[in-house]
Amino acid sequence: MASVLVVEDDANVRTALIRELSARAHAVRSAGNAMDCLREITQTPPDVVILDLGLPDLDGAEVLKMLRGVSDVPVIIATARDDEPEIVRLLNAGADDYLIKPFSAEHLSARLSAVLRRSARSGPTADLRVGGLHIDVDRREATLDGAPLELTRREFDLLSYLAARPGRVVARRELLAEVWRQAYGDDQTIDVHLSWLRRKLGETAADPRYLHTVRGVGVRLAEPPRP
Repeated sequence: MASVLVVEDDANVRTALIRELSARAHAVRSAGNAMDCLREITQTPPDVVILDLGLPDLDGAEVLKMLRGVSDVPVIIATARDDEPEIVRLLNAGADDYLIKPFSAEHLSARLSAVLRRSARSGPTADLRVGGLHIDVDRREATLDGAPLELTRREFDLLSYLAARPGRVVARRELLAEVWRQAYGDDQTIDVHLSWLRRKLGETAADPRYLHTVRGVGVRLAEPPRP
């Protein structure tokens, strides 16, 4: 059983979603607009959010952006918009999955279960240490040689995923699946985030300390050699 927040302005659709999810033993709350959605998430965080884009007070894409500023809760976009560039943009902005209306209750249930499984195995809960890099996964804080690192949500997720696998070359496809939670995407997205991370770690691709690109394969995070 999961705690699910349904964010949908159409009362009929909202009622149907609540009925189907409740029948599958989920604890369901609902919101009909963006402000109620954000209030619910900050006051009683759910396990997953099902978010419609066509909300009356704020577009769902903006809601997703605001939500990602305060929470890492998995988000499934549920909307009639089927424009592929829009889907890719929302996945890159932090959505975990995307459902195009109309969809069956079985399809929704399968997607919901998959997102919850990924969320459950998304990363370790212990502290991570690689050289002078220290990551507190539970508190979502990172330091380098004792100095705090100011990381975005995606930068933190990427760094944590690599730090949990020190010395191992992680394929780009794996990063897309496990960090971005999407089956396809542009390698440039990963490159941009790696570039930002390197800057914050005080290194470059040409002169790496922690992040090493293995051309044609992926990226490896390793402890820098001692002087």
